[in-house]
Order: sequence, then C-alpha cells, then structure tokens
Amino acid sequence: MPGLILIVIAALLMGGPQSALAASQKWVATWAGSAQGPYPVGNPSAQPDQQFAFPSAATGARDQTFRLILRPSVWGRQARIRVTNVFGTQPLSIDGAFVGLQLGGAALMKGSNRPVTFAGKASVTVPAGQSTWSDPVTLSFVRDPDAAEWAGRKLALSFHVAGDSGPMTWHAKALTTSFVIEPGASAKGQTEDEAAFPFATASWFFIDAVEMNMPADSFAVLAFGDSITDGTASTMNGDDRWPDVLARRLRAVHGNRIAVINAGIGGNQIAGPADYGASKPFPGGPAAEQRLDRDVLALSGISALIWLEGINDFSRNGNASVDTVTGALKRSVARLRASRPDMTILGATVVSALGSSSAAHGFPEQNDKRKALNEVIRTSGLFDGIVDFDKATLDPQTGGLKPEFVPDSTTGGPGDKLHPNRTGYLAMGQVIDLSLLKPRPAARR
Repeated sequence: MPGLILIVIAALLMGGPQSALAASQKWVATWAGSAQGPYPVGNPSAQPDQQFAFPSAATGARDQTFRLILRPSVWGRQARIRVTNVFGTQPLSIDGAFVGLQLGGAALMKGSNRPVTFAGKASVTVPAGQSTWSDPVTLSFVRDPDAAEWAGRKLALSFHVAGDSGPMTWHAKALTTSFVIEPGASAKGQTEDEAAFPFATASWFFIDAVEMNMPADSFAVLAFGDSITDGTASTMNGDDRWPDVLARRLRAVHGNRIAVINAGIGGNQIAGPADYGASKPFPGGPAAEQRLDRDVLALSGISALIWLEGINDFSRNGNASVDTVTGALKRSVARLRASRPDMTILGATVVSALGSSSAAHGFPEQNDKRKALNEVIRTSGLFDGIVDFDKATLDPQTGGLKPEFVPDSTTGGPGDKLHPNRTGYLAMGQVIDLSLLKPRPAARR
C-alpha cells in the first residue's frame, strides 16, 4: 500500500496520466518531398500537360485548390504539415486546408477530411524564403495506427492558394498523381468527392514534410540523394523506389515504428551548384551540402541516414573533380555529426552510368571518377557502415547496369542505362543490412 501511494504522488507531481502519456510520444517525420526550386525548373517524370492548371509560371497558382496525394511511412493519431515558400519571391497565402484519407483519385473516404489550422487560425501567410508548420491535427479516422490495414494507405492534403502565389516552390518528381483545380475556382478543399479536381500533376507543390506523433521508441531513416533515390524509371504510383522497398522490409520486422523518408531530388549534386536561389535555379535543386538543415536536421526523429549521390557531380553538367566532391561530402558528414552525434550515417556506393543514352552521362571519365568516389566511401572510415549498391547493380562484363535493370518501368521504354528500373530498385532495397539502421549512442561521437 505505501508503494502505491508513492506512485500516485509521483504521478501527481509530474502532471498525472496526461503528462506521462505526452512523455511517451514524440514527433517523427513520416513523409518528405524535398523543396528543389521554383516551378517549372526541375526533372519531373510522367508529367501531364500543366498549361491548363498553371498558364503562367510567373503568376504560379491563382485562387486554386490543390489536393496532394502522399503515402505516410508510419501512422499516428496526430499529424503536422510543413508549408514551404522557400523558393517563392512573394508571400504565399494559404487557407481552406484539410487532411483526409484517399479513397481513389481525388476522392476521399467519407467523413475523413479534417481541417488544418496554423497558430489556431484557418489561414497562414508564409513569407518568401520561409516555411511554417501547421498545428497538430487529430486524424480521427486512425483508430489504431498499428493495425496492418494502415500500411500503404495514402493521405490527401488539400489547401487553397489565395490570390496569386508567384513562383511555386515544388518537388518535381513525385511519381505520384495529385490533383488541382483550374485557376480562379476558389476554395474546394472541404469537398470529399473528386468532381472539383479536373487536372492532374505528377509533382508536389508548397508542402515538403509531414510528421506524425508517435511512440517514443519510433524513429526515421532518411534516404538522401539524387534521382536514383527520388525514383526515376520506377513505376508511376507504384511506390517501388529503393526507399519504398526498405520501408516495407522494416515494417515487416518492426511494425509501425520505423519510418523511411525519401529526400532525393532528381539531378541533385553533392558539391554543386555553388550559387543557387529563386532567381538563379538549377534543375537538380540546391547542392546537398546546402540543403542539410531543411531536408535532414529540421525533420524530427531522424536517427539514420543513407547517402547515395555523386554521379551528377561527375556528369558533363557538373564536371567536378573527385577531390571537390569528397571534400563537400566530408564537410557535410562532419556537420551532421556535430549537430546529431547519435545519427547513424551510412555511405552508399554510386551505381554505374557507363554507356548511358543521356547526353550528360555515360562516358569513361565519369565512370573513373565514380569508382574513385566509391573507393573513398568504402575505405575512408567516414561512415558508420556501407550500403554497396554498386555491387548489387553492376554487370561485371560491361561495367554498366545489369541488363535486367535497364528497361524503364514508368514508361515501358528502353531505359537510359543510368536509372535502375523497378527490378533494380528492388535489388537495391534488398541489399541493405537492416542491423545497420540503429541510432548511435551519443557517447560514440
């Protein structure tokens, strides 16, 4: 009996059951679509004609409602959403925001659409060059986040752009179909049917991260890189990029506890370009070294990172030296370790592009530099572990990708011998040692 009294007194002193419950939860990133620049500068895949939805890139969105479709990696009962205007040139005004459960296309499950607020208000204005988080929104339709039925389900984020947005911050290569209303059609985000959303897009606009309130033992693995992480040549709406494969493997072992976040940007480089901004964009977005804060450190619960990048630095567009790239890589890893000494950082070897049909890739000098970078990744001790994607995808006879990994899954075309297809991404996702994806003790800094 005295022991029970002591427990009750301790609970009261600490704030009671509600405080104990709050202490057992934390925010964890569940999805990302890294902001890469102002539309239309970028590398989308399978993009529908956008001229009817967005007649003018300078005007951007004009009194329009978006319904973006995305797949959370893990589920909680509360979510929060990051609205981004980091590559805008004028304030972005958002209202009429809702989050619901996708039924199919732009249609939502009946009764699932929940309003989203910002500092308690139904609208928010985001200054140019900035981003902001929504208030937590309770997903009342998620009664049991751990139930198997939630794996693979998709959210629909709806919001209205009031007035003209100006240049639109976007993620070009969503490989997921989202929806938008014609210009001047006002706020329609509250509707749960699809009739109001005539136009499709294969990109994400103005939203670059979603987090879930999760049990304290949850964490996220972040896949950081270029188009081979972003998923070029995988299947449209198929969720079969290598990070998707990894997420399903982890869920099969650990259930609804470990998220895998895709922070790839098609065309991204480690070291270049040196100068990037809304007025001077580049299709591959800002250099990886320049986007660590927004795409890694600002996201909650990231305990492990897999970094696959470098082939674009050695393209004819990049033409960087091995020393330049390894220098930027080492500075970036040092910065991550200084900020997050508990983060596991894995280096992934760069896959071959030899013989690529892309004009910027496939030449012998690029391949020599790729091999030199891979040697640094494998032997320098810079990383906590290695993911050998090169070994998993290389055809020793040709020095290029294995022939079964070449045909394009999205278009059914011949492939470019640069981006693996669904079969190749499956092999990449399967080769990752799951035991490496654990948080490092802070004492090992």
